Amino acid sequence: MDTIVVQETDRDVLDVLYTALEIGGFNVYALSALDDDFLELIDKARPHVVVLDYVLSGEQCIFICREIKRKYPQLPVLALSCNSNIYDLYRKNGFDGYIEKPFDLDKLYEILHRHIPKHTQARP
Repeated sequence: MDTIVVQETDRDVLDVLYTALEIGGFNVYALSALDDDFLELIDKARPHVVVLDYVLSGEQCIFICREIKRKYPQLPVLALSCNSNIYDLYRKNGFDGYIEKPFDLDKLYEILHRHIPKHTQARP
């Protein structure tokens, strides 16, 4: 089972993401904040993908992305955002991809599977 760490500041959106990802067959760690324990969770959970809520300027999110990439350069980190310019911002800030909000569940699954290394993806 593929493991995903997802961080979303809006609790309602986080609840929907958690449920949708579990239904989609993922092992999910869902958090509403980027606190000091976030990097420790990455160490423990060993996720296949990390999804971070890119809020407004995304400063805290960008910092955490860079810290993850410094320690785990091959770990895909995706920005989750309703910012209209996220397609211009994600790569220059170190993210491997992005998910636009509002999101379609099929598109969400497609993007996540695209970033999970093929040899680790669960087989049906």
